[in-house]
Amino acid sequence: MFTPVRRNGVGALAPGRCRRAAQYKAIPLNPLRAEGGKPGGRVPSPNGAAARLQWTGSLTAKGMTANLKIASAVDGVMGALLPSHCLLCGARGQGALSLCADCAGDLPVNAVCCPRCALPLAAPAPLCGRCVRRLPPWDAAWAPFRYEWPLAQLEARFKFAADLAAGHTLAAAWMVSPQPAELPQAIVPVPLHRARLRRRGYNQALELARPLARHFGVPLLRDVLRRPRATAAQTELDAVARRRNVRGAFVLAGNASLPDHVAVLDDVFTTGATLGECVRVLKRAGVARVDVWALARAARR
Repeated sequence: MFTPVRRNGVGALAPGRCRRAAQYKAIPLNPLRAEGGKPGGRVPSPNGAAARLQWTGSLTAKGMTANLKIASAVDGVMGALLPSHCLLCGARGQGALSLCADCAGDLPVNAVCCPRCALPLAAPAPLCGRCVRRLPPWDAAWAPFRYEWPLAQLEARFKFAADLAAGHTLAAAWMVSPQPAELPQAIVPVPLHRARLRRRGYNQALELARPLARHFGVPLLRDVLRRPRATAAQTELDAVARRRNVRGAFVLAGNASLPDHVAVLDDVFTTGATLGECVRVLKRAGVARVDVWALARAARR
């Protein structure tokens, strides 16, 4: 059993809101540092099965409210026999979301942010300071969450520890977030180089893009961008090094057919170097409007 822990302003650990928090041990936030600095360090993952549920709800800065409707009588029976459990604390989960009410309420919603780059802001503004000085290559950004505890923990487990249940929960939370005013005509996930895809076994951006594309009824163009050049991991690089690292890393597939408005999707938006490079490739190919979507926006580095 395990629990989330909250990091306060000085980096110390304090118990989360869950009523069972005192019973469990903390998990390293970054699995890359969990064991010897290598990916795949041991990160506990609960084994809970959830019935196939239809999720409807809303997400606000004050937390999450939801209605869960059983898709069929069979699903109702399965839900009773195999109830979902919270992926963060192990308490009874909320069906497809697989989080308890307290942990779902702790998801850090990116309610006040720059409309152009989704950077979290202290107060509403037309643009953040950096976008005022120099507009990014994309046209709009959507990142419904901030990259903070406990979402950062779920994302790290999904990305580095092959916890696909965490990915399912993250996608479910994303789908009930307030959506952009204008949806794209297609979603393009950021591709992985074949060597990294072979090691990881899946592309986390594609796994998030699939349910979103179905939810919005938007085509998923999974093969229009390719990543022929292997790049170093961006995790420990600063903004300048990140831009240099991904420069020229993406190319357009030879037979790609693109609409006028697409969204490039990635899991986490940190400096925008990876997303920006993808946007430039698509705009050079003639796409009129390219938005960037990410599950979570990190504070500026």
